[in-house]
Amino acid sequence: MLTILGFAMIATFLVLIMTKKMSPIAALVLIPALFCVAVGQGAHLGDYVIEGVGNLAPTAAMLMFAIVYFGVMIDVGLFDPVVRGILRFCKADPMRIVVGTAVLAAIVSLDGDGSTTFMITVSAMYPLYKRLKMSLVVMTGVAATANGVMNTLPWGGPTARAATALKLDASEIFVPMIPALAMGLLAVFALAYVLGRRERKRLGMLTLDEALVRDTEPETVTVGAGAGAGAGAGAGGAGGGTDRLRKGAAGPASGSASTGGDGAAGASDAEDDEEFQGLDPDRPTLRPKLYWFNAGLTAALLTAMIMELMPIPVLFLLGAALALTVNFPHMPDQRARIAAHADNVLNVSGMVFAAAVFTGVLTGTGMVEHMADWVVGAIPDAMGPHMAIVTGLLSLPLTYFMSNDGFYFGVLPVLAEAGAAHGVSPLEIARASLAGQALHMSSPLVPAVYVLVGMAKVEFGDHTRFTVKWAVLTSLVVLAAGVLFGIM
Repeated sequence: MLTILGFAMIATFLVLIMTKKMSPIAALVLIPALFCVAVGQGAHLGDYVIEGVGNLAPTAAMLMFAIVYFGVMIDVGLFDPVVRGILRFCKADPMRIVVGTAVLAAIVSLDGDGSTTFMITVSAMYPLYKRLKMSLVVMTGVAATANGVMNTLPWGGPTARAATALKLDASEIFVPMIPALAMGLLAVFALAYVLGRRERKRLGMLTLDEALVRDTEPETVTVGAGAGAGAGAGAGGAGGGTDRLRKGAAGPASGSASTGGDGAAGASDAEDDEEFQGLDPDRPTLRPKLYWFNAGLTAALLTAMIMELMPIPVLFLLGAALALTVNFPHMPDQRARIAAHADNVLNVSGMVFAAAVFTGVLTGTGMVEHMADWVVGAIPDAMGPHMAIVTGLLSLPLTYFMSNDGFYFGVLPVLAEAGAAHGVSPLEIARASLAGQALHMSSPLVPAVYVLVGMAKVEFGDHTRFTVKWAVLTSLVVLAAGVLFGIM
């Protein structure tokens, strides 16, 4: 019964948010509360929620201070050189912009933190997508899938969890997986190229002048990447609906000025670059004299994270306080920077604590345990010698419907034992378990995805409908490459 109710609770949640019958934060709270009562454990709801909040509180704290820290780094111009290089490549070509989104997300993902990746990627690319009236779900889908592949880095989380759960060395899991993960990343770039070509076909090959001309009058446009994109964008975020774009529309951190209605005929490439900086090159928060201090501070912070010198929330708390103090020594400036990022902090932290209700009920009632046992028990004995492939396939739905902790510490050891009984190495099982990470990063249980959709002003349901099929395809490419290369 708990197995059926567990799957029913997840299905109800997904249907309600994808059909926009409820907001994600309301669904994350009310649906599990209803099912907790349905299983006869309503009296323990408070205990489950408190336990869930306690488990996710460090994650919420990490995201809060990470948003402030990297928000300040964006404000002061730390990432401007990388952004300028990507945008110089993109210009006003929709295909290049989508490919540039994938490249930027992959590069920034090297720090192992999804929220950082999404903040920088959206801040840089959002103005281009808005100015050219491109589909915003293309941006969120490509960024999330690229980050999912890169999330398998040893300091990203899943690899370390798999190593801990199966008592293996993380490098023995990750290093042989590099060719398969490289194929997954190539698949993301190929996907970005295809989606970009589709956007180019829909919008046409634009120059800067044409983009500015199209941007001079308010108009209603359909937001979507080809047929069936179902994108929801804009402040209202109406899925598959319309998005009001007016002259001078800018992204979260954009201050790019428009040159006017018809633009200058024959604008040079240099002028194009100036217009499409994404991040305003003249914003008053820039601190060029402190560039190397900020670069050194960020490098030290990431090094400390990788070496696990302190808990990550503590590192970001210290880093945010130091960054604010050095870059903005005056109290009014510090308050202004905190206020500038308060919306993202509140939205993300609120969503994390709402997700704590969902995970707390799912775990506390025993639903997740019964679901995992049912899935493992449903595997035929004949599939025993192929448990690595089975694990890879199961990693797609299981890491989507449950947290990485639940999958790697609860389900993976059981799969490894089943594989060992048929002579399958735990290393192969561990490597195969990483295949589903491209899909996992769009899970409603991943806090960072709310940073992505919130900053991009995209409804979570729209993002889910658009992204899931491409993320599943990318995960299957990783799994197929692993089998082809003999890694698993």
